[in-house]
This record gives sequence, structure tokens and C-alpha cells, in this order.
Amino acid sequence: MKIFFATDIHGSEICWKKFLNAAAFYKVDIVILGGDVTGKVMVPILQYPGHWELTLNGERIRLETRAELDDVQRKIRDRGSYPTVLAPDELDQLKTEDAVDRRFTLEMTRGLDRWLDMADGKLRGGDIPCILNGGNDDVWEIDDIIERSPCASFAESKVLDLGGFYMASCGWTNPTPWNTFREAPEDVLAGKLEAVISQIPDMGRAIFNFHAPPFGSGLDEAPALDESMRPIHGGAVMKPVGSKAVRAVIERYQPALSVHGHIHESRGIWKTGRTLAMNPGSSYNDGVLQGAVIELNEKKGKVVRHLLVNG
Repeated sequence: MKIFFATDIHGSEICWKKFLNAAAFYKVDIVILGGDVTGKVMVPILQYPGHWELTLNGERIRLETRAELDDVQRKIRDRGSYPTVLAPDELDQLKTEDAVDRRFTLEMTRGLDRWLDMADGKLRGGDIPCILNGGNDDVWEIDDIIERSPCASFAESKVLDLGGFYMASCGWTNPTPWNTFREAPEDVLAGKLEAVISQIPDMGRAIFNFHAPPFGSGLDEAPALDESMRPIHGGAVMKPVGSKAVRAVIERYQPALSVHGHIHESRGIWKTGRTLAMNPGSSYNDGVLQGAVIELNEKKGKVVRHLLVNG
């Protein structure tokens, strides 16, 4: 069985398209997106009689034609943001945080619906299994949307049978400085991990799909921050920020494979006991999809080949 695994595309539509195309390109049996699927930024485009205006990268832009509008919207989506066409009076209504949150959720859910429609065509209506999970940055509304999809499976808190291997998934992380949606203290996270691991029928064929990387593994090195939340020495000072609970369950249960994300800078491999752990990293801001092609042998119950890829 061959898997393509990627994570942390944060709403980048070009990375989503590459993720879907990876099924055919790498000739894999399953594609898995580990977490942080959706974006975090909404870009208003003001609609006036006969033209549109927006501010992008600090530059005020005027669009005269529908083709120009479509091109700008594509560029915005490819960068992981949501273009939002508004009349000036609609923009005036977005004065409160609640109003902005409601509109952002609307644009995000519309974008996710677009993506799932693309998946239905690219993956032959579900013939190629597509597994998605939330990450700490994903809002709760994505869960039901993915659950309803005919061409994708939502993985959170479940154990899914992948050709004789059993994948347990958890999109929660240990606390971050940003107080995101799916994060919890280490003791609470440990309980969530144990709850899903307990569903695995054969630990010798276990796969852990945990968004948080294991602490101190080299898969969790992020820029150290000062008191003002700025990277120390421009990001040159790194520190481990992963989860001790995740590391503890990996070392205790020794799954055949453990895949992670969350820390974009820490692309790499870590081996402990019989476990191969990896974080393919993320470079979605550049429109680059980083991923891993992983081949597992059911009879041997282990990874027989693996390769970190990007494109």
C-alpha cells in the first residue's frame, strides 16, 4: 500500500490542487491531509459600478474587467486567503469582531465546499480514498462539512482501516502562544490520544496521524519567540515546541508509522524503536506542496520505503 501524506496547506488552493494531483502523479492508493486545511485571512474586494478595488500587499489595485477580477481572486486563493467581494455598505457592516468572524466562516465554508467538489472529480468520485483531518488552526465548522462529503473521510478521533493498517488521528496540539481552536494542556491531550489509540485492534499495524509532533524529536523545531512574540535574532534561534504527550505514546506503543505537521520549518524524519516518524513540513506561502510518499507492507507490518517530496 502506498500513501501520499501532506499537511498544513492553510487554505492554499494551488497546494490543494497539487494534493489531489498527487494521487495520479505518485501512483498512490490513498491521499491524506493531516491538518490545518483551511486559511486564516479574508481579503475584501470592494465592488463599485463598473469596477472593483482592493488592497493587496499594501498596494491599492483597481480592476476594470471580470477577467482581471477572476485572476486576482485566483492569486488570493493560491496564497491561502479568501477573496470576498463586498459592496461598500456590506464592508461598513463588518465593524465588530463577531461580524467579521461570521463572514470569514461563510467564506471559509464556501471555499472548502469548492475544494471538495474538485476532489470529487479528481479522485474519481471517491475511488481513490481521501482522508482529511482538522488541525489546531481549523475552525469547528469544517468537521461536519467534511463528514458529509461523498469523496473524503474525516479522521478526527477515529481509527480508519488503511489496507490492513489502522490509522488513529488527533488534530489537537499542546498549547501555543496563539490560543488556537484545537489545543489543550498536555494531560488533556494525553487523554485524547489514549482514547483514540485504544480503538486500534492490532498495535503491530498502527499508524499515528497526530498533528502535534513529538517533543524534542527534531520534527518540532520552531523559532524561539521573545516576550513580544517576535522571533529571536530574526528566527535564527530554534527551540523544540512539540508535545510530550505525543512523544510518550509513540515510545510506549511503537506504531509502524507516525505522521505529523503543525511546525512548518521542521521537515524531516525521526526514528525511535520500530517507529518511523515524519513531518513533511509546509511551504504553502510559496505555493509549494511538501509531502511524503510512504509505502507499507502489510505482511511485514512496517514501512518499506519512504520519500519526502515537494513540488
